[in-house]
Amino acid sequence: DLPSLFKELFRVLKPNGLLLFTTFGLDTLLELRQSWAAVDSKTHVHPFVDMHDMGDELLRAKFSDPVMDMEMLQVTYSDVLLIMKDLKALGAHNMSMTRNLGLTGKDRLKACISAYEKFRDMDGQLPVSYEVVYGHAWKPKTSLNSEFRISVDKIKRVNSNESDAE
Repeated sequence: DLPSLFKELFRVLKPNGLLLFTTFGLDTLLELRQSWAAVDSKTHVHPFVDMHDMGDELLRAKFSDPVMDMEMLQVTYSDVLLIMKDLKALGAHNMSMTRNLGLTGKDRLKACISAYEKFRDMDGQLPVSYEVVYGHAWKPKTSLNSEFRISVDKIKRVNSNESDAE
């Protein structure tokens, strides 16, 4: 829930405070997601957010000057079951609201493993991709909702022949 997250971060930051964060982006675990998609239409891999959407949400939350960047990292394994075992050991779980709450059968797991094999490289390794997203943005010194008042008698027309001092 990025809107709520960034709204709360904006609330707790001091004026002129800097928000720095790192998270995973849309193409994280792309190979595993595509392999499961070849098996069924259920959500087996948590859907990550596109970094451009993160930047948009920072602006909606009233942060200023957001900067988003990313890099792709790849780790290789010899076996799909080792990939799944490592992800589980890391505590990586599918938290999608649309995930299947039941057990995945052996046949579907075998089909996923088979589909993952198309990613095997020339060295016999299977890649796992991580899109690492870096972001930062500032909380403005003054609220964007601040009210400014200028007295009408302070407003003057400046002619081209008048000096800038007036």
